[in-house]
Amino acid sequence: LLKPMTKLTHLDDAGNAAMVDITAKDATVREAVAEGRISMSAEALAAIKQGVVKKGDVLATARIAGIMAAKKTSELIPLCHPLALSKAAVDFDFEGDGIRVTALARLTGQTGVEMEAMTAASVALLAIYDMAKALDKGMVISGVRLLSKSGGKSGDWRTP
Repeated sequence: LLKPMTKLTHLDDAGNAAMVDITAKDATVREAVAEGRISMSAEALAAIKQGVVKKGDVLATARIAGIMAAKKTSELIPLCHPLALSKAAVDFDFEGDGIRVTALARLTGQTGVEMEAMTAASVALLAIYDMAKALDKGMVISGVRLLSKSGGKSGDWRTP
């Protein structure tokens, strides 16, 4: 059963959008891991694996794009706090007809890094699409989700 929410955290008393005040929160080590997947043609996947995509190294570019995105999440998601990340990482796994992207964000701070991890995964996937779209415009990005988070008052959480 879902318990009823007494107050939405991103609304002030007048119902206006507001950034959550984290002043009184303890700084703890917080980490989040997110993933997503891009499926594509065998031709596009082989070109990425072999490093022969005309635009350059697809995964190196996507890794940098994801890390940059994690660092800029507060500029993209309106009510996110600007965070000084201590780590942002993006990794790739070839599987079947596509590539799985896994992104990690970590810091010691007063708020979580779930949005940073999910933004990193999303932008890395978009960068793969951009780099390989000449080979396959029908690529499909799917399954962007949070896998786990740790730290903070709410504690640890993992995808069931």
